[in-house]
Amino acid sequence: MLNDTYKIFKSGTDIRGIASEGVEGEHINLTDEIVAAMADGFILHAVKITGKPASELTVSVGRDCRISGERIAGIVLGRLVRAGVRAYDCSLSSTPAMFMTTVDLGCDAAVQITASHHPFNRNGLKFFTREGGFDAPDIEAILQHAQDGDAPDAADGGSAEKIDYMSRYCAHLRDVIKSGVNAQDYDKPLDGFHIVVDAGNGAGGFYASQVLEPLGADTSGSRYLDPDGMFPNHVPNPENAEAMESICEAVLESKADLGVIFDTDVDRGGAVDKTGKEINRNRLVALASCLALENNPGGTIVTDSITSTGLNEFIEKHLGGRHYRYRRGYKNVINKAVELKAQGISAPLAIETSGHAAMEENYYLDDGAYLCTKIIIKAAQLRNRGESLESLLADLKEPVEAREIRIRIADKDFKTTGQRVIDELEAYAKTQPGWHIAPDNREGIRVSFDKDGGDGWFLLRLSVHDPILPLNIESDTEGGVDIITDKVMSFLRTQSGLEL
Repeated sequence: MLNDTYKIFKSGTDIRGIASEGVEGEHINLTDEIVAAMADGFILHAVKITGKPASELTVSVGRDCRISGERIAGIVLGRLVRAGVRAYDCSLSSTPAMFMTTVDLGCDAAVQITASHHPFNRNGLKFFTREGGFDAPDIEAILQHAQDGDAPDAADGGSAEKIDYMSRYCAHLRDVIKSGVNAQDYDKPLDGFHIVVDAGNGAGGFYASQVLEPLGADTSGSRYLDPDGMFPNHVPNPENAEAMESICEAVLESKADLGVIFDTDVDRGGAVDKTGKEINRNRLVALASCLALENNPGGTIVTDSITSTGLNEFIEKHLGGRHYRYRRGYKNVINKAVELKAQGISAPLAIETSGHAAMEENYYLDDGAYLCTKIIIKAAQLRNRGESLESLLADLKEPVEAREIRIRIADKDFKTTGQRVIDELEAYAKTQPGWHIAPDNREGIRVSFDKDGGDGWFLLRLSVHDPILPLNIESDTEGGVDIITDKVMSFLRTQSGLEL
């Protein structure tokens, strides 16, 4: 059982903590000693799940550009060498590239030092095997070893070899674009195509210089390509309004054909069309669904729970696919797609509205660069026919209004309180005329309303990690969100344990 010291490091399927000073009231808890203990715990867990002794393991280690990254990577590499492991030091890398080392280099496992889009003072560790990213029980096992002080025996024969895997990863992406576009000039399929990249000073700047430019693309007007672990310009996060405003502005200023944006470690991506309109959240899910269903007619698209009604209609009625709404959390969505595939159900795409998109054709790996690569291929194909990406989304019905309200749960046992509120709201909804409970909802409670009742829907769910009940509301009528909000809040005011 994890104690309070180690419990705080568990963030779903990652380890995260405070790794640098610089934010008032936040002090380092990812100390050298703690990181070393976590690395030892990882080695022991890797030995267990692979069935190999440490001396026969090959493990790659990479990091994003956070200011604490080199320190943490150095500690992890040191513990691997101490245990007799053969280690590859991949230095600055994207998270998806680190998974790919298990495919291309035959690594038994990979470790990425990253905290995704979180502030500069945070950092963490993600782990992969060839089967994919570690799940929550794996993280708990690693932390339990660290808490208990378990460590592998010291052994001779360990090594840490510096390798440049990112060049190989970029070459793979270039080959995907070449074969996908299949232009007359095969090696320059993006000649005359103007694409701007916003990496937010994260690890994604390589995409402009090592993927797009060698293929002939004009990347002038790109922003914040140089890695800077302080993220001085904006948060590298496609869900962040300031970040999306930046890439939209870059597209319009440069008169570019397309813009792409990544989060810090490039496992998420987003795009902007030539008019400066975001291809993000529901629009990104819709576009990714178009791409995934091209060669998988009737396939199932697995998404998180907060996707819109219009997106459901787009996938099922316009694209002819099936839409499977599941729980929030990118690993939940990916795992469900893998499960459906194992049952013989075609599931070519698992995608969360945050931008985590995992395609079956790409090992169900949530890779922002691969997603943007697929988007660019389609944009180039359409451009050669005198068409545009915007035409693919013409039939996507988007809500007139949308709102998210994050309701804090005051009780310490927030999961019990949150589930009680959801259960009681469901019982209440069954008694209310005009409240239609979604029959296929798999997280929280989702209720839709007719035109005279708000012309939309709400979803109340329990946050994956935090003492929060997120309330998402959409309406197809101006003023409808307020109507639906009032209906839900009138119930929530009767509930104890909430901060309203």
